[in-house]
Amino acid sequence: MINVSARPSNFTFDPQCTALVIIDMQRDFLEPGGFGSALGNDVLPLQAIVPSVQHLLSLARRNCMTVIHTRESHRPDLSDCPPAKLEHGLPGLRIGEPGPMGRILVRDEPGNQIIEALTPLPSEWVIDKPGKGMFYATGLHERLNVAGITHLIFAGVTTEVCVQTSMREANDRGYRSLLIEDATQSYFPDFKQATIGMITAQGAIVGRVAQLSELELSLQTRTTL
Repeated sequence: MINVSARPSNFTFDPQCTALVIIDMQRDFLEPGGFGSALGNDVLPLQAIVPSVQHLLSLARRNCMTVIHTRESHRPDLSDCPPAKLEHGLPGLRIGEPGPMGRILVRDEPGNQIIEALTPLPSEWVIDKPGKGMFYATGLHERLNVAGITHLIFAGVTTEVCVQTSMREANDRGYRSLLIEDATQSYFPDFKQATIGMITAQGAIVGRVAQLSELELSLQTRTTL
């Protein structure tokens, strides 16, 4: 078992029963000229975590953890996009409309792909999710049960929306979760900090939070024992 120094208390896990979940590190959210940028957001804070997420991904691979990449995406016919979501936003910047990198949040479009620096391996799971959370309409809970996964380590964007939603969904389904603080980010720094406070409140009501260095140290200690 691995014991990680975390807040508000330590996170203990077995790598064989743990999955790293990398949320929505997609071109449309991180790259200049993408959907996120077109909405008026500064993408530089999101780009800044890419090296940390790369390092976290390398740690997971070396320690034989299951790796899950998610993409917020919809079918080309938008049949999995509810009207309230479809109608959200300014005309010209709505789901399915032509965007800077193809149709916005539509599967197989260039902007919907995971950034090259985090390209999934063929053995890793890629979950196309039509909602903010990774469990809604994806069948992921059933796959995790079959794989014997009980613990989840989270990274990705944005902290307050898709990451937090996925962690809360995981909590409702009985998973124990850890968020790596320097491997997640928001377009709005205050939102990230507020979300971390909400996740760890009341004795880790949603999950625990740790720095990447703390996880790495715990894994290194294990390999030298």
